[in-house]
Amino acid sequence: MKLIKSALAALALGVVALSPAAHAEDKGLVGVLMPTKTSQRWINDGDAVKSQLEAKGYTVDLQYAQDDIPNQLSQLENVITKGPKALIIASIDGTTMGDALQKAADAGVVVVAYDRLIKKTPNVDYYTTFDNFGVGVIQANSLVKGLKERFPDTKPWNVELFGGSPDDNNAFFFYNGAMSVLQPLIDDGSIKIVSGQTGMDKVGTLRWLAATAQARMDNLLSAYYSDGKRVDGVLSPYDGLSRGIIASLRGVGYGTADQPWPIVTGQDAETASVKAIIAGEQYSTVFKDTRDLAKSTVELVDTVLSGNKPANLDTTTYNNDVKVVPSILLTPVEVDKTNYEKIVVESGYIKPDELK
Repeated sequence: MKLIKSALAALALGVVALSPAAHAEDKGLVGVLMPTKTSQRWINDGDAVKSQLEAKGYTVDLQYAQDDIPNQLSQLENVITKGPKALIIASIDGTTMGDALQKAADAGVVVVAYDRLIKKTPNVDYYTTFDNFGVGVIQANSLVKGLKERFPDTKPWNVELFGGSPDDNNAFFFYNGAMSVLQPLIDDGSIKIVSGQTGMDKVGTLRWLAATAQARMDNLLSAYYSDGKRVDGVLSPYDGLSRGIIASLRGVGYGTADQPWPIVTGQDAETASVKAIIAGEQYSTVFKDTRDLAKSTVELVDTVLSGNKPANLDTTTYNNDVKVVPSILLTPVEVDKTNYEKIVVESGYIKPDELK
């Protein structure tokens, strides 16, 4: 009996000794706010950030706002009341969060803008994203490469321009990066913008909606191409818009021997668009590996919350109209029919069965 009592006592002491260690595994709450589930990439981002934070011992409150600005603000205010250690926010409109983020700052919460810059507030500590100007450069170079391949004997090439959502700071970087390549070709007559519509005030696509892009492409085709002109290329900054544009082009007969597909760019390597690339409908996309972005963001948060200073930050590029926000910039990659297997399939980003 004495042996049994001693063993039980030791076991009890072991449980007591283990419980602080088990408690220490919980590093606190991190709020993760994503804009929408209508885009595959944001679902991938949310899942990756959540799983990687949990692997490091954090509790995660992941929420999606379905592209509703008041809903996202409500989610932000709600999660702040729960006492998070940090917030990771992919904003719908990065100019609307100032009041809520002041409350977060007052509570000592670390705020990371995730792939969309939060603007007009001093209360954003870090920004994690890709080289967004570089994304636009890749898209424009891909567009020109495709035009040379598919229409080598045609000049000027008839091209139309699409931009992203004007309330997303990244959209301007994408557009400006692309125009740094395309404007010289417009100026020397190699490319003709048949509609004459340039500039984000004319080509922007609010909320990145495919239906909006499709409707605008319908209008462009009706107004500027009904006399027999052919569209040779379309600069599209995002795969969802690309698919809307392709649907519009298909509706008037593109995709045949007489009317070959224009060169259509994209971004995010969404499964549906990689399938469109394989089918020859979309020419290319830009792959931004959300797993790498999630990993960099989670490591940044963990470093800061552990009391350490993050290294290798860009401290010159991203001014949010109040301050330059220290940033992590990752490198995007072009994906087309020649390399999609290596880039997105062999890396495990898209499973082979998903492309059938």
